[in-house]
Amino acid sequence: MRATVWFFDLDDTLHDASTASMPHLRASFGEYIEQHLRMTRDESDALRRRYWLRYGATLLGLVRHHGVRAAHFLHETHRLPGLEARVRGHRADLRALARLPGRRFILTNAPAAYAERVLVALGIGHCFEAVLSIERMHMFGQLRPKPDARMLRRMAARLRVPPAACVLVEDTLAHQKSAHRIGMGTVWMQRWVRPKPGGGRPAGHAAAPQPPGLAPAGPPGAGRPGYVDRRIRRLADLLRR
Repeated sequence: MRATVWFFDLDDTLHDASTASMPHLRASFGEYIEQHLRMTRDESDALRRRYWLRYGATLLGLVRHHGVRAAHFLHETHRLPGLEARVRGHRADLRALARLPGRRFILTNAPAAYAERVLVALGIGHCFEAVLSIERMHMFGQLRPKPDARMLRRMAARLRVPPAACVLVEDTLAHQKSAHRIGMGTVWMQRWVRPKPGGGRPAGHAAAPQPPGLAPAGPPGAGRPGYVDRRIRRLADLLRR
């Protein structure tokens, strides 16, 4: 697969977020909702899950229905003390990034400060031209994070390349489906993917729900949806035609 521009997701694509951050984010999101919306723990969990299923990110529901300021929410919930000590990537994957030809960007529904901390902990910040975080995903005055196809098209336009010259490397099928719809190449990364308990990731950078009928992960050699060009378990496979 050849590309002029590579868009890499961050969590569970370049590192094991299910260990490093997701349990802690689930807790901090719950505490934020309980405190600012004055809800019980059960009410908070139900609301978080409902917005995740409806919008693909809890944050979008909080902004739309409760007047929560996105910047405040992201700052307060992503403090995550001790994050750097928990971040774990795969050395062979990280070495392969530096050898991948073309322009490389992080495209994440996470806030920029969180993404930068993870990249520093992994030691791979130099491998990417820029971090395209959720703060840069505004369109028409509203947040439009992945899997919004209009935002993906806008990102390609900002870089002055057609979508067909871009490849999205992701662990989330719903994001792959949107990228394929506008003509981007798609790579389904599965080194760190595992089933997400309790309705998936809770964060503002949570993945959208997987398309109906598709498991979030599968054993090596299992099939892939038609909108996924390649399915890999290590980034070194991107170096092979």
